[in-house]
Amino acid sequence: MSFQWHQAALATLLKRKGRLPHALLMRGREGIGKLAFAEALSRALLCESPGSDGAGCGKCSACAWMGQGSHPDFRRLEPEGSGDAGESEEGIKNDRKASLQISVDQVRAIADFINISSHRGGAKVVLVHPAEMLNVSAANALLKNLEEPPPNTYFLLVAHRWHQLLPTIRSRCEQIALPSPAPAAARAWLEQQALRNADLALAQAGGAPLLALGFDEEYWQQRETLLKAITGPEPNALHIAEQLRDSAPERVVGWLQRWSFDLAWHKVMGRVRYNPDRAATIAATAARLDLLETLRFQRQMVKLQRIASHPLNARLFHEQLLLSYAALIRGGPSGQAARG
Repeated sequence: MSFQWHQAALATLLKRKGRLPHALLMRGREGIGKLAFAEALSRALLCESPGSDGAGCGKCSACAWMGQGSHPDFRRLEPEGSGDAGESEEGIKNDRKASLQISVDQVRAIADFINISSHRGGAKVVLVHPAEMLNVSAANALLKNLEEPPPNTYFLLVAHRWHQLLPTIRSRCEQIALPSPAPAAARAWLEQQALRNADLALAQAGGAPLLALGFDEEYWQQRETLLKAITGPEPNALHIAEQLRDSAPERVVGWLQRWSFDLAWHKVMGRVRYNPDRAATIAATAARLDLLETLRFQRQMVKLQRIASHPLNARLFHEQLLLSYAALIRGGPSGQAARG
């Protein structure tokens, strides 16, 4: 099932079930349930006894096969090695080093699937997730399929960073912008999952409940180590980098991006967004920083998130990040942060 906050959007699509375009792009921020939405739509398209609302019945053979991940008329394209991550696609601890991309070979492998008759005489569905992980060759190969798809074949693309997709792919898809849940709905869902400190986790995740649920004890311990270190009177970048040697670079970049956002936002708005448990420290730190330099540092952290999953040297990457932050705190130009 899709999540409660997306059920209205799914119902709207299912009313058009017989008139849907061959390619749909489900886009939105990470951690809001886009994959669950696409899977629910896939089940509805393949179900052999759909309900009056068009949704999958959950009882027929097709629904059973979907539940087992073995439907003969369904294919999923994901980075190899992503395993059964499910919505933790959107989780923090996902290790993408094994495979960063969806390869052209994976896309070519579906050629026979889409060009032969369906096993059950109904629709065929290809789910691509996350679509921005298509490498250039894979994206071009997929584009050929999107241009002239066989009848009753549906491509469902799920993307967090949809702007990274080829414009030609975006133009051939109907885009479905899925919203983040309202804070109350996200908090209620997290409490149902028995998550402690749901408000802080939700703040750290920028309002994305599935991201918040993915924060494990190691995440909080490493975050505490970083924040204690960078809020000391004289942050020692090399020492902090040593303390964080076991932390994933994308986590460190994410923490610094959120921290610097809060510093800048407090200077402008007098509030914090991501780190409410450190509001007093942020206020004191922000008071002595230059706003322009803080914004420059924050923007650099956003840019670095694109390469943080695979820096050439993680230790050097950490050191350069923290040296840049130390320069910001000292009141000088933050300079160029790590480039991998």
